[in-house]
Amino acid sequence: MRASVVALARSVWKGPYFVHFPKLQESIQYGTPIKTMARSCTIMPHMIGALFEIHNGKSYIPLRVTEDMVGRKLGEFSHTRKRFSYQLSKNK
Repeated sequence: MRASVVALARSVWKGPYFVHFPKLQESIQYGTPIKTMARSCTIMPHMIGALFEIHNGKSYIPLRVTEDMVGRKLGEFSHTRKRFSYQLSKNK
């Protein structure tokens, strides 16, 4: 049984979870990527146009923040699992 989205939401009085990125303005102006492992950080409106490299457990995945991503988490855009498909063997 999965919990509902309402039960998993962060309480209003705490506010959104946010990590301070000191080089955020530099990333927006010059396009320098910010490497981060903070997958649970909420995307805020002042982050639009920034370039992040989000860690997925093995490597860093590039991500440019757009207006549609505001309010979501950074980790939603870097998948941690690969697709699995069966390969036919030659010895069949």
